[in-house]
Amino acid sequence: MQCFFSSFHPMAFRWSLGNHENFALQIADATNFYITEKNRNDIKNGSILRLTSSPVSFISLQTLLFLNTLIIVDTAAQLHERIQSSSMDAKLESLKDLANASRDITFAQEFINLDGISLLTQMVESGTDFGDLLSFTLTAFVELMDHGIVSWDTFSVAFIKKIASYVNKSAMDTAVLQRSLAILESMVLNSQDLYHKVAQEITIGQLIPHLQGPTPINDEMAHQLYVLQVLTFNLLEDRMMTKMDPQDQAQRDIIFELRRIAFDVECEPNNSGSIEKRKSMYTRDYKKLGFINHVNPAVDFTQIPPGMLALDNMLYFARHHQDAYIRIVLENSSREDKHECPFGRSSIELTKMLCEILKVGELPSENCHDFHPMFFTHDRSFEEFFCICIQLLNKTWKEMRATSEDFNKVMQVVREQIMRALTLKPNSLDQFKSRLQNLSYTEILKIRQSERMNQEDFQSRPILELREKIQPEIMELIKQQRLNRLCDGTCFRKISSRRRQDKFWYCRLSPNHKVLHYGDLEESPQGEVPHDSLQDKLPVADIKAVITGKDCPHMKEKGALKQNKVLELAFSVLYESDEYLNFIAPDKHEYCVWTDGLNALLGKEMTSDYTKSDMDTLLSMEMKLRLLDLENIQIPEAPPPIPKEPSNYDFALYSSTKPFF
Repeated sequence: MQCFFSSFHPMAFRWSLGNHENFALQIADATNFYITEKNRNDIKNGSILRLTSSPVSFISLQTLLFLNTLIIVDTAAQLHERIQSSSMDAKLESLKDLANASRDITFAQEFINLDGISLLTQMVESGTDFGDLLSFTLTAFVELMDHGIVSWDTFSVAFIKKIASYVNKSAMDTAVLQRSLAILESMVLNSQDLYHKVAQEITIGQLIPHLQGPTPINDEMAHQLYVLQVLTFNLLEDRMMTKMDPQDQAQRDIIFELRRIAFDVECEPNNSGSIEKRKSMYTRDYKKLGFINHVNPAVDFTQIPPGMLALDNMLYFARHHQDAYIRIVLENSSREDKHECPFGRSSIELTKMLCEILKVGELPSENCHDFHPMFFTHDRSFEEFFCICIQLLNKTWKEMRATSEDFNKVMQVVREQIMRALTLKPNSLDQFKSRLQNLSYTEILKIRQSERMNQEDFQSRPILELREKIQPEIMELIKQQRLNRLCDGTCFRKISSRRRQDKFWYCRLSPNHKVLHYGDLEESPQGEVPHDSLQDKLPVADIKAVITGKDCPHMKEKGALKQNKVLELAFSVLYESDEYLNFIAPDKHEYCVWTDGLNALLGKEMTSDYTKSDMDTLLSMEMKLRLLDLENIQIPEAPPPIPKEPSNYDFALYSSTKPFF
């Protein structure tokens, strides 16, 4: 109990108390409990404290530490003995105590010194414990190993097999399953040797029931399953890092099988036709299959990665999705050479890409909780994943109308499609396939454009500065368009007091933007009305203001306000002292054009919805055009620093009549 008065040593100095570690504070009530570091925050305001001698005032700190060590050693020895008890009840209680005590590193050190880890592994390997006994045994083991005192490389294959057997069982106690997953995860992360041993005991098919069963998957188990998922994918590493031997007949037979399925041909006997004729026929078919090396396609698989893994995927696709395989091969072989999507080359590069995306061959990340449930829904999930993606690649190739020169561009788009679909964490391969259908090449372009503009609008200071610089130019362009429309002129209807709308009048701006010409018409014109035919004129210099809506004089007449549609299209030009030229626009578009144009003539801001829409559209287009050359280039947040001035400028002082060098 740490109740020394040293915690309050400023008070001790004020009261001139020597050896303040010999004193303690005590509650002056019926409880008389001592104030310690743990309960000092529980003291209520108004509580009366008394200064008293510490209950351990005559024991030195070294003595306390020594006594504490003796207690821990004794506890470790007792638990080491009690967990071997023949009484199941006593053994269970001892294992519970051991699981709790093992969190303390000092206890763990003493228990491990008693060869406690070996005892626990023997208890697990014996297989006699089950239920809570097994659960607490594994819990204690995990807690002891978490201190990093014992190396993971010291455990036997028998122990690994036993732990793996708990994971491989479809019906297993949740606590035992979680502890077993934690042990296997630690083995994989901490030992390269155990990594391969665990890989031999765990497969995707054995993990599937844990996702499909009634047991809920928490975050910790999700991470553990992620680690084992990566582990099972890494079983593909051997095939990925295996080069094809062009002289290996068994491997060559796989390529012959791909040819047979695609073109429905049987392997010709050696005596059928000349050797040159057969070579020519093979070369033709291998070219149609899309191999880079038409003479000996086995050479294409000597690159690692993906090595033999690509050939395995191609054969799986040809056998299990035969119709799709034949369609892709024949469809591309019937195109022009530059437009065909080479199946062989595409399969090799796609396999390599999928290994990179799924990090095949890499150790799992300890901080990653990202695993994909769909890979637990099929025994051959990677191969099925490839089959979906190779069909996506062929579809995207056609959508992009790609040629052989666009191969890398197509692969980049396919990679983005796959990554975006995986981000949604589909629960099954069918769900993954359906989500890919919504990520066509056109949709990817839209997403890229949207993300690019969002990033440019809200994150990059240079982009914001560019927008501010461009806006006045765009506004001037809109202004000129409005004035040009005013110069073209518009036909307006007259509304008389009798509500007859069979009379028209026309108004247009002069080309020099100085005069408004207007006049009555007998009927609606079919084209532009010349200036000479319009009798009345209004100099722009005489215009005082532009009035809109219900403030217009012709809208204040009796009954005019009842016509809401008319009210929205009404505007007036005030000139001289009390004279108005009243307008009713034929539609909202003309209303915006004329009010904007008249405000522009007066040097005022154009505020219509039409102007805002035009500004957004034109600004967006101009930004895209100006940033077109910066595709895939990171735009810095701040301008580069200005370099220091040179010590002198002698390098610029040379005669223009003499050579510089």
